[in-house]
Amino acid sequence: MSDPAVLASSERMGQIVREHGQLAKVVTRYRRLKELNAQIAEANAFLEGSDPELRDLAEAELPRLKQERDECWEELIDLTAGGQDAQRNRCVLEIRAGTGGEEAALFARDLYNMYRRYAESKGWKIEVLDMHPTELGGFKEVILGVEGEGVFRRLQYESGGHRVQRVPETEARGRIHTSAATVAVLPEPEDIEIELKPEDYREDVFHASGPGGQHVNKTASAVRLTHLATGIVVSIQDEKSQHKNRAKALRVLKTRLYELCRREEEQKRAAERRSKIGSGDRSERIRTYNFPENRVTDHRIGLTLYQLDAILAGDLDPIIEALLDFERQEQRAAFGTAEERA
Repeated sequence: MSDPAVLASSERMGQIVREHGQLAKVVTRYRRLKELNAQIAEANAFLEGSDPELRDLAEAELPRLKQERDECWEELIDLTAGGQDAQRNRCVLEIRAGTGGEEAALFARDLYNMYRRYAESKGWKIEVLDMHPTELGGFKEVILGVEGEGVFRRLQYESGGHRVQRVPETEARGRIHTSAATVAVLPEPEDIEIELKPEDYREDVFHASGPGGQHVNKTASAVRLTHLATGIVVSIQDEKSQHKNRAKALRVLKTRLYELCRREEEQKRAAERRSKIGSGDRSERIRTYNFPENRVTDHRIGLTLYQLDAILAGDLDPIIEALLDFERQEQRAAFGTAEERA
């Protein structure tokens, strides 16, 4: 933070300050843990000593010291759960209709409404970056920007395949159909973290498409960016302004590039990856929504809840808390006990 090169750049300084703040929480708790373990070791030595006054003092202090140490350790487990990007307060959430035709598009709309209501309940800011509606009111694709405290930490486990089992409105015989949608939750990097120059991508401008012949179809406002090195393509047509669509497209492209780098790093640490929470691969089926039984099942941790209506209304906390708790248990198993970390 005292580097002259950093001080000369307000953007760089801002990034370093935020990173310092995130690391300081962990470091402060870890240093306190070390202090407590040292104090416990000293108290145990007094217990074995010959001074009765010191033995009494140590015996009185040990329960308090051990309790504080255990609480400190649990706080550390909680701070480190969720991976290196868990503290990010911005992410991009992408929902795409999968197999199932129009019914899959309607399910994608249901997921959009579920996440929008959940974000509202948390006081998060949600912004539509791009949206491709269908004639019956579903979505082929919708891309959202979400911002707020704990955004990526809580939403990251939503990445993967979501399956729905229900009777479509267009089904005359009352048969249950199975459709699917995919969700990808990507941590949004700071501008300083992903350097993207105009020569790194190709930009194409075209007339937007969509149902109903809205104004977007009459002007060449849609923007398509193709990253030359990776082949990643981002198309945005949600705004009537070409300038706004370009800004949104750059934002999504930077996020996808950051996600690509993040996944490459994760592959290098494959042995350390979570066993049951899954890789977050958007093709991996993670959850089933069964309407006839009012049931939601998260296949990664074997969790079944008979409250589908509440979950679709935005009450995602029962699932997300269970996933976070599972990861905390994984962290405890990997890190051992507070005493072992002395």
